[in-house]
Parts: sequence; C-alpha cells; structure tokens
Amino acid sequence: MDKKLDTDSLEIRVQALENRLYGERRTKSGKPVKCAEALVRIQGGLINTANKRERVKILHKKIEDLMKYLDPQFTDHITLPDAMKLEFILAEEDSLLSEAALLEQVNNLQPLLDSTHIRDVPEHATKLQRLSQIHIKQQDQTEAQSQEVKKLFEEYNKMMFLLSKQFTQWDETLRKMEEAKGIRLVE
Repeated sequence: MDKKLDTDSLEIRVQALENRLYGERRTKSGKPVKCAEALVRIQGGLINTANKRERVKILHKKIEDLMKYLDPQFTDHITLPDAMKLEFILAEEDSLLSEAALLEQVNNLQPLLDSTHIRDVPEHATKLQRLSQIHIKQQDQTEAQSQEVKKLFEEYNKMMFLLSKQFTQWDETLRKMEEAKGIRLVE
C-alpha cells in the first residue's frame, strides 16, 4: 500500500511538472503532452542518430572511458601491488647502482668544494674583473695602434710608389739627354 502511495504521489508531481512546462498544449491526437513520452521519443531519436554515425559511437566510447577515469575508485584499481613495485626496482637495479656510485663520488669530492681556493673565489673575482678591464683597455689601445701602423704603411707604400715613379722619370730624362749628347751607356 505504501508503494501505491509513493507511485501516486510521484505521478501527481510529474503531472504538475508537465502542466508547468507545457500548459494546456495537446498532442496531434488531442491527448495532453506527457514529459516522459517526449523524453523517451527524444532518447530514441538520439540513439538512432548515434548508431548511424561512427564518430558519435567513438565519442560515446570515449565518454565511457572518461567516466571510468573520473571514478574515485579507479585509482584503487591502478595502484600496483608491492610485488610489482619490487620487480620494477629490480629491473632498474643496474641504473640505480650506477647513480648511487656517482652520488658517492660527488660526496667524496665535497671536501674539494669546501677548500680555501673555492671559498676565495669572490676575492679573486674582483681582481679578475679589474684585470678584465685592463685587458679591454689594452685591446682598444692595440686596435688604435694597429690602425696607426696600417696608416703609416699605406703612406710608406704611396711614398715609395711616388719615388719610384720620380726615379723612372729622371732616368728617362737622363737617358734622353745622354742620347742627345751622343753618350752611350755600357750595359
């Protein structure tokens, strides 16, 4: 009897909801519109559409997978037993031992990092900075000196060319004068 009351109460509530949604509308046959029937019809149409389209099927499959991953109990299923974890550790034993050896080597070299030479680096850094500035200044001076030497070489070459040209002209003039006087050179 209690079930009947619950069912009647539920039906009254659904009918009130339908009246709110649809008001006095009726179907083509004149019956009042029922939400449940409309929802069943819509669901059937969506299922037919989904079955006809391959992409929709794939999407539904992915949604099911996502729902599975979102389930809080899923992490319980994917956790590994201790035996499996032990197998993973044993499989990586060689690389773990080599890493441990490298860490031991770093630990043994730690005193070198704590030496006075390493601790004095900041003091030497200021000296190095000062020397770097001097070096940069000397590089600039060297560049200026190189430009000056290049300029002097160009002037020297120009002067030698002009002197050579002048000597050639004097030689030519002297030769013409000697020919005019009849002096022959012994070659």
